[in-house]
Amino acid sequence: MFDGVAERYDLTNDVLSLGQDRRWRREVARAVDARPAQKVLDLAAGTATSSLPFTRAGAYVVPCDFSLGMLQVGKRRHSWLPFTAGDATRLPFKDDSFDAVTISFGLRNVQDFDAALREMHRVTRPGGRVVICEFSHPTWAPFRTVYTEYLMRALPPVARAVSSNPDAYVYLAESIRAWPDQPALAERLRKAGWSQVAWRNLSGGIVALHRAFKAG
Repeated sequence: MFDGVAERYDLTNDVLSLGQDRRWRREVARAVDARPAQKVLDLAAGTATSSLPFTRAGAYVVPCDFSLGMLQVGKRRHSWLPFTAGDATRLPFKDDSFDAVTISFGLRNVQDFDAALREMHRVTRPGGRVVICEFSHPTWAPFRTVYTEYLMRALPPVARAVSSNPDAYVYLAESIRAWPDQPALAERLRKAGWSQVAWRNLSGGIVALHRAFKAG
C-alpha cells in the first residue's frame, strides 16, 4: 500500500494536515534533541523527510522503512543517506546501537506494535530515548466529534484529489480512529520496558508526542 503512495506521499500529508505536519516534525526534532555524532534510528522514515532535521543537527541518521517503494523514492531524493529496509518487529540492528529511536506516524501501521516497542528498546543504548509522534485522540469532546467526521467524510475525497492511491487514505482514517489514546499508549511503552514515559499533545490532541528512556 505504501509503495503505491510513495511518489506524492509528502505532498498529500501536507494538504491533508493543512500544513500542520511541518510543525509536528519540528516538535519531533526538538524532543529527539539529536546531537553531533549521536546515532539516530528513524523508523517508518518513508522518503526521509523526517530524517533531515537530525542530519542538520550533526547526528548520524539511519532512515529505516518496510516499504521498498518509499525507500526508492527517498534514495532518489537524498542519495547520501543510509536507507535501510527493515521490519519494525524484527529490526536488523544489534542491541544498544542507537542513542535515540524515533517513529512518526508509522507505529499505527505496524501489525504487532507491542513487538515494535520492545525492538526499539532492544536497539537503544542504556540512557537513550524513544520519541513517538502519532495521531491520537483530541482532548476536547466537541472537537473530537468534528475531527472524526473530517477523517471519515472529508479526508477520502481530498485524498482522491491529490494522492496516487486514495484508497490507502481510507485505511489511514480508519486506523486513526481505532488507535489507543494517550494514556493507553504510555502504558504499552511501560510494558515494553521503557521508563520515564511522558507525552505532550499537539494541535489539541490530534497528534501526541510520547517520549521515554531506556534505564541505564
